[in-house]
Amino acid sequence: MTDEVLAEQVDYYRHRAGEYDVTVYGDEFAVIRARIARLIAALRPTGSVLEIACGTGLSTEELAEWADTVTAMDAAPEAVAIARDRVRLPKVRFEVADVFSWDPGTRFDVIFFSAWLSHVPDSRFGQFWQLLKSWLAGNGRVLFIDEPADVREKEAYLSGSDEVIERQLCDGSTFRVIKNFVDPEKLERRLRRLGWDCAIRRDGDDLVYGEARLAR
Repeated sequence: MTDEVLAEQVDYYRHRAGEYDVTVYGDEFAVIRARIARLIAALRPTGSVLEIACGTGLSTEELAEWADTVTAMDAAPEAVAIARDRVRLPKVRFEVADVFSWDPGTRFDVIFFSAWLSHVPDSRFGQFWQLLKSWLAGNGRVLFIDEPADVREKEAYLSGSDEVIERQLCDGSTFRVIKNFVDPEKLERRLRRLGWDCAIRRDGDDLVYGEARLAR
């Protein structure tokens, strides 16, 4: 079931790529971009940076302002094509890959993801953070931005599931998607059990942002 939903989630973002910026940002593009830039500046993603689930590249553009190099990856080639057209910098390299089966062949000073952690199935949580551990350079950092559990009610969960929702595109087609909103205190405790030190802060009522390091 989890594998099926993850495959459907990728299909959703492949089909949504062309309408993503309009449906998510719309007339608020400049405001949202400024907010993302402010949060990324607060996180200071320097050195070699891996961005997971880069989408159409709005965060990628801001990461490049801080990083020496950026490797931006996403499982949806249609989204990567838009991001590659948006961010045309020699320091930025794009990859089309599934995060759960990808081997970057190197380590990174920073791993960043925005609106991705909430798409990780609960059953894959430990596996995901083990992958991050294997991809981090010494004293590396994991940085993230996501939505808090406070806004969970905006989604309609499928009957019998507390992590699968249904999303609809402009053409009326529907897809199942994983959505585990972030409870900061719960996440900090869970990561501590896996050997991570984590600090999470709030930005308004609808976003949280945080940093995790391997405990020493």
